[in-house]
Amino acid sequence: MLISSNLLLPPWLQALLAEKFFDACLIHKGARKNEKNIFCLDCCVSICPHCLPHHNSHRLLQIRRYVYNDVLRLDDAQKLFDCASVQSYTTNSAKVIFLNHRPQTRIVNIRGNNCSTCDRGLQYPYLFCSISCKVDHILTTKGVGGLSSFFCDCKFLSLPEPGSDDGLMTPDSVIEPAGSTKTSSSSGGYGGVDCRTLACTATTEIVRKKRSSLTSSCRTMYPRITEISSNLMSRRKKAPSRAPLY
Repeated sequence: MLISSNLLLPPWLQALLAEKFFDACLIHKGARKNEKNIFCLDCCVSICPHCLPHHNSHRLLQIRRYVYNDVLRLDDAQKLFDCASVQSYTTNSAKVIFLNHRPQTRIVNIRGNNCSTCDRGLQYPYLFCSISCKVDHILTTKGVGGLSSFFCDCKFLSLPEPGSDDGLMTPDSVIEPAGSTKTSSSSGGYGGVDCRTLACTATTEIVRKKRSSLTSSCRTMYPRITEISSNLMSRRKKAPSRAPLY
């Protein structure tokens, strides 16, 4: 997020984009599950689940994480922002979008479709990889006045039912572009496993099982031959003995 543009944003959005989530709550140090994975829009602060009694009537946003990056559920984000052209992903059966841009780990492909702000590779027809990148683009091209159509009038925002989601998405979660028609086991190279890879793995496993069963059946049918072969292979070479002289 650009520092100069950050000063032009509403206080709650400034705090949301700059906040470091999933740190331990200082107020509830000794409590279990004290990670700050909830953001209060009315107080502009991150809180943990034990802080909820003091924020019951406030607008609360659940923050989730995928591979050390903060994400929002698309359903929640659409109540606050215009999420059009922001690439969404599917993980744990829910569509999510990234809150901030992620560091580049590969060389940028100039020929492909890239984020209009940070040049991260995207699928067509997406233009932004995260909410912060879209905000930066609006401020750069349209100025502060362009933000009026970006925000939604949200009067009420609640958390999901207790126990339905703890806000964590482990690195084992499969994440895929939301526009894809594949199942959660494939992602077309966006952090999941390709269908062709799964098919090759399954085929290899079947061949290995067939070979193993064939070897077992051969040993069962010809136990004597197997035993003789083992004895011949393990027989040690003895010293030669001469015939007696008469």
